[in-house]
Amino acid sequence: MGFVRLGKLKPITPVESAVLPQPDSGSSKSTHAEQVLELLRKLMEYRSAEVRHRLEKVGRAASMLHMDVLLLIYHFAKFGVGNILEIGPYIGGSTIAAAFGARESGLRKKIVSIEAGGSLKHFRLSSRNIIKDFKKNLARFSVAEDVTLIHGRSFEQETVSAVSQTLDRGEVGLFIFDADNNVRRDLNCYGDLLADSCWLVIDDYFGPPKAASLRAQVDELVSQDRLLPLGYYGWGTWIGQWQRKRVFSASALS
Repeated sequence: MGFVRLGKLKPITPVESAVLPQPDSGSSKSTHAEQVLELLRKLMEYRSAEVRHRLEKVGRAASMLHMDVLLLIYHFAKFGVGNILEIGPYIGGSTIAAAFGARESGLRKKIVSIEAGGSLKHFRLSSRNIIKDFKKNLARFSVAEDVTLIHGRSFEQETVSAVSQTLDRGEVGLFIFDADNNVRRDLNCYGDLLADSCWLVIDDYFGPPKAASLRAQVDELVSQDRLLPLGYYGWGTWIGQWQRKRVFSASALS
């Protein structure tokens, strides 16, 4: 496992969507529906905006994610509150989208990417050396100095410790997961770092063989009120928000 800082952080100042079951109360349903519609409205704006052309170049060079998902990552990084943690960036497409958004937010935001490395054969976007290509792509799009790469497996103690040295409890506003089929494991490892209402982007909710197991975990977390679903985008990416555990005092319950 390696802990690599790619550079000093700079002071930086059609696809169908379906919505999973909603909260029970009338006011919650109304608020939730407004969130879903606002997200769709912003996405429609981005589809004809300049940033789409920039992200199309990123997608061709470095991402298997659908363009709509890259646009949403950019949006969450730009307007979300807090830092960014991603697991499984592959060769950097999602990282670059997040870095563009963070840079344009006008705020200083940390971006931490955990990647196990190795190689991958793919009909469009293969890599013989994932870490090398990740660094090369970040440099190509001029965001290498904005990102901290942690080379290792997300669930290993050395990796968890390295992340905790960089990010504090409750300060992550965007969490991106595009690794194996065990998102619950990594939320158990890093959930304390996520702010309440942290944006979550979880790829492969639908699609590949691993999707069934991952989908069951996400659905269970939704049923436990730990995740708030806001839709499915692209080729099967789940979008939603993290809900921290609520602690009620005895007086509040009386």
